[in-house]
Order: sequence, then C-alpha cells, then structure tokens
Amino acid sequence: MPRPPHTCHCGRTVPHGERCLCQIASTRARNRRHDARRPSARARGYTREWEKARAEFLRLHPYCAMCGADATLVDHIKPHRGDKALFWNWNNWQALCTGCHSSTKQRAERNQ
Repeated sequence: MPRPPHTCHCGRTVPHGERCLCQIASTRARNRRHDARRPSARARGYTREWEKARAEFLRLHPYCAMCGADATLVDHIKPHRGDKALFWNWNNWQALCTGCHSSTKQRAERNQ
C-alpha cells in the first residue's frame, strides 16, 4: 500500500519520498553560499601534480573500492582539510566511481 503524502511547512502537499520545491530551493541556496566561501580546487591542492598522481593511482587501481565498477575518481578516505601530508598519502586514497563518490561516500561522511 502506498504511503500517504505529507504537508510541507510551506503548505504544499508533497508525495511520499519527494521533496517540496521550497526545500530544493533552500538546499540550492545553502550550497551556493558554501561554494562562494570555499577556496578554488587549485587553492585546495588539486594542481597538475595532483592530476599526474591521480592518473597513476587510477592506472594501478582501475576499479571502484565500493562497488567494483570502473573507477573515475581518487577519493581521500580521511578528509585532509588542508593537511598536505594527508593529502599526498597514497594510503589515504581510494579509487571510486562517480556514483559511489557522489552518493554512498557523501552519505557516510554526513553520518560520521
């Protein structure tokens, strides 16, 4: 039996499992504010040197550590937060596919 819709705080009725348009807009605005304060990728250390190391790591670890699909990203297992030693530590790297990095890994980090 399908679950009933819920009423958002703005008054709209929203089907179960979906988000209201006001919630989506609020999330996008919050993300824009976060991105405006965040340093650029280059400022965070993702330089040409990183690109070379990343390509070598993906050559040696071609499959996603979570699901086994073709890996497209190198992820820092423990967030480096600007720590250059942790940033360059290969033992802190894992190869992930985009899907696992964008959903599974992010969800796990939020729950920590």
